[in-house]
Amino acid sequence: MLKIDTISYSVEGRPLFEGASATIPDGHKVGLVGANGAGKTTLFRLIRGELALESGEISLPSQARIGGVAQEVPSSATSLIDTVLAADTERAALMEEAAHATDPHRIAEIQTRLADIDAWSAEGRASAILKGLGFDTEAQRRPCSDFSGGWRMRVALAGVLFAQPDLLLLDEPTNYLDLEGALWLESYLVKYPHTVIIISHDRELLNRAVGSILHLENRKLTLWQGPYDQFARQRAAARAALMAEAKKQDARRAHLQSFVDRFKAKATKAAQAQARVKMLEKMEPITAPEEAAKVAFSFPAPETLNPPIIAMEGAAVGYDGKPVLRRLSLRIDQDDRIALLGRNGEGKSTLSKLLAGKLQASEGSITRSSKLRIGYFAQHQVDELDLDATPLTHLQRLHPEEPQTKLRARLAGFGLFADQAETIVRKLSGGQKARLSLLLATIDAPHLLILDEPTNHLDIESREALVEALTAYSGAVVLVSHDMHLLSLAADRLWLVKGGAVAPYGGDLEQYRAELLAGDPADKPAPKPKDKPVRPSRDAILALRAEARKCEERVNKLAEMIEKLDEKLSDPELYDASRAAERDKWLRKHAEARDAMTRAEELWMEALEALETAVAAG
Repeated sequence: MLKIDTISYSVEGRPLFEGASATIPDGHKVGLVGANGAGKTTLFRLIRGELALESGEISLPSQARIGGVAQEVPSSATSLIDTVLAADTERAALMEEAAHATDPHRIAEIQTRLADIDAWSAEGRASAILKGLGFDTEAQRRPCSDFSGGWRMRVALAGVLFAQPDLLLLDEPTNYLDLEGALWLESYLVKYPHTVIIISHDRELLNRAVGSILHLENRKLTLWQGPYDQFARQRAAARAALMAEAKKQDARRAHLQSFVDRFKAKATKAAQAQARVKMLEKMEPITAPEEAAKVAFSFPAPETLNPPIIAMEGAAVGYDGKPVLRRLSLRIDQDDRIALLGRNGEGKSTLSKLLAGKLQASEGSITRSSKLRIGYFAQHQVDELDLDATPLTHLQRLHPEEPQTKLRARLAGFGLFADQAETIVRKLSGGQKARLSLLLATIDAPHLLILDEPTNHLDIESREALVEALTAYSGAVVLVSHDMHLLSLAADRLWLVKGGAVAPYGGDLEQYRAELLAGDPADKPAPKPKDKPVRPSRDAILALRAEARKCEERVNKLAEMIEKLDEKLSDPELYDASRAAERDKWLRKHAEARDAMTRAEELWMEALEALETAVAAG
C-alpha cells in the first residue's frame, strides 16, 4: 500500500502540495492527472525519495521495489534483449553468482531462488515485451547503438516492465510509442500484477488501463474511483454542486448584510442586526471553483480548390533506391479526414513525407493542384525549433511584413499569450513547443494538413481543443497518431499501410484495435484437431438453459443496481465536503457493481455459447 500522508512541498517558494493525502491499495492501477505544472512529475520524484518533503510522509512496505523510466537506455554494444534481461538486477546477480559458486549449499539456494522468480523463462518474457513495443526477433539481437533515442526509450520501458517492480511509475509512457505499441502497453498494464501509477494525457489509456484517477488540483490530491470518463462526469457534477452552493451562500450573505446595513443604527433593531453580524462571521465561506483556462486552436481557412487536390497513379517511394511503398493509386479531396493505420515500420511516416513533398516518387505519377499549400507537423519538428528564439521571432521570420499585433494574435490563438510570446523556446514546456509547431504548420492556411503524432506533450484539454479545431477546419487532414480518441473523433476514412501497399481499411477503429491485440496469425500455434463432438443429453441441454437464464437474471439485477447507484451519485448534495465519506462509499459500491456486471456479462455470453453449441450438436 502506498500512503501519502499530509505532504507539503514547494519549488522556489511556489507551493505544489499543502497537506495533500491519498492512499493507494496494492495492485491498483491509477491514472495521475492535473494541470500542466501542477506537480505530477514532482510527486513521482517525492515517492522515489529523490526530493525531500517539507512535511508529511510517504510510506511503502519496507521491501517494496519502485520502478520507472527515468531516461533512455545509453548507446552501447549490448543487445536489446540482454539490456532488458539486465534490468532484473536480482536475476542478473544470481546468474552471475551461479556461474562461479562452489559451495553446494549456496548453489542449492541460488537455484531455488532462480526457480522462485521464474528465471528460466526470462528470455521469452523479455522477448515478448520487446516485440510488443515494436522490436522483432532480429532487432532484439542488435546493439542499442543501432537505435535512435526514441527507440532506446522503448528499450528502457521494456526493461522496467520486465523487472516488474512492486510500484510502477510511468510518466507519459505513450509519448514515444506508436498506436500499436500504445495498445499493447494498455493491454499489458491491465494484467500487470502490482501497483501502477500513470501520468498520461491519453484518454483511451486512462479509460481502459486504470481503475482509479488520482487528481492533483489546488495543491491537494483526490482519489476518484473509476476510469477517466467517469471521473470527468463526477468532477463536473461536483463542480456544479459547489458552484450552486456558493451561489446560494452569496445570496444568503447579501441578504444578511442588507439587514445589518439597514437596521444597525436603529435602537429597536440593533440586537437583531448584531445577531446577523455574528452569523456572517461564523459562516464558512464556500469558494466556487475557478473555471479551467479554455485552450483553443485557431486554424486559418484555406480557399476551396477543385478536387482532387492530390492524385497518385502507380507511385512508389522509398530510400536509397529501395522502395518502401509500391503501386500507390490514391486520391485526396479537400474534405477528406484520413487516418493512416499500420504496424511500426510499414511506411506510415514515409507516405506522410511523400504527400508533404519531402520525398519524391521513384515510379509512377503524382498530380497536385497547382495552388495546393500543405502544412506538415511531425514530432522531430518540435525538437528542431530554434531554442534561443522566442515564438514571436519564429513568426516574424516567416511573415516579416505582418505587424506584431497580428502575430501576437496568432500566437494567442494557439494558447501562447503575452508571456510565452517573449519567452525563448528553451524555457517553454513540451506542450507549448508543440502548439508553436502546430501554429507554424498551419500559419499559411494549408489546403492539406498532415499531422504525424501531433498530441505528444499536449494535455487532455489541448487534445480536445485540437479535435474541435480539426472538426471546424475546411482543409483535408491526414493523421498518424497513437491517440485512439483523436482518431475516432477527427477521422472518417481509414487507410491501412501494410506489406508495401496502401488501401482503404474496411473495418472501424475498434475492429483494428482487436486485430492488433490478437497478434499476427503466424504468431499463434496451429489449432489442435478437434475430437468428434459428443451428442449432449436432454438433461444436459436443460441444465445449460437453466444456467443461461440464471446468468441473465444476474445481469438484469446488476443493471437495476447500477441504475439506482447512478441516481444516487447524481445527487449534487452528495458532493458536499461534509459528505465525503458517504460519497466515497457509494463510489466504491458503483465500481464494485460495474466490475460484477463485467464478470456477469462474460459468464452469460459463455453460457449462451455453450447452449448454442450443445443445441447444434444435438
